[in-house]
Amino acid sequence: MSLTVRRAAFFDVDNTLVRGSTIYFLGRGMYQRGFFTKSDISRFVLANLRFRLTGTEKQDEINRFQKSAQDFIGGHNVSEIRTVAQEIYDEYVSPSLWEGTIEIAQAHLNDDVEVWLVTAAPEDMATLIAERLGFTGALGSKAAIVDGHYTGAMNGPLLHGKEKAVAIAEIAKERGFVLADCFGYSDSHNDLPLLQSVGHPSAINPDAKLRIRALKENWPIHDFRRMRSINRYLGPIVSRAAWLGTRLTPRRESR
Repeated sequence: MSLTVRRAAFFDVDNTLVRGSTIYFLGRGMYQRGFFTKSDISRFVLANLRFRLTGTEKQDEINRFQKSAQDFIGGHNVSEIRTVAQEIYDEYVSPSLWEGTIEIAQAHLNDDVEVWLVTAAPEDMATLIAERLGFTGALGSKAAIVDGHYTGAMNGPLLHGKEKAVAIAEIAKERGFVLADCFGYSDSHNDLPLLQSVGHPSAINPDAKLRIRALKENWPIHDFRRMRSINRYLGPIVSRAAWLGTRLTPRRESR
């Protein structure tokens, strides 16, 4: 009797599954609902941008972003934030999903492969996204909770870079995955530790450094940004051509 091999596909979230930053969407939605001031959100957005634009693994940038994330969520009621996150998903996240990535994930699910999101964003938000899309689960940065409120501290490190590789190794051990049989997807070269941990890495909407590495290693590359641009450009042309075709095609006279 053959044993069923348990496999998983691990997906980064920002710019891999969602166009843009999940935590930025969360911050924007919370600001609009009066959770904090314009200066609060400005400090957070600045830290978020600095963290993403450095494109490095500098610990001081990671620490700065981690502190801003702690301050950002600290003191708020967990159930209240969960309710707000549901609304923010509908308003900002859902319209920004890459359909091509969802199709890849769904193909894995149809093939009995578990689908996990792996992100530096708060795990609660990542779990919500996974639930709404019918995925298996999510791994993210864990916020500390006491008496139903976020404390402003984190349980463990920011799930970024090498920490993602550590996280999927832990869940692989827990759930019986063999990472050599698993899949990984990301847009960023910062996720190379994750991609190198699995047997089947792929790049989705890759940045320049990841594209070079993917080409060198012959990893599959999916660029839905390009297809979106092509469709936006060709769509009106195709529609116009179809309209002209109907106008120019001679009508057959009935006899």
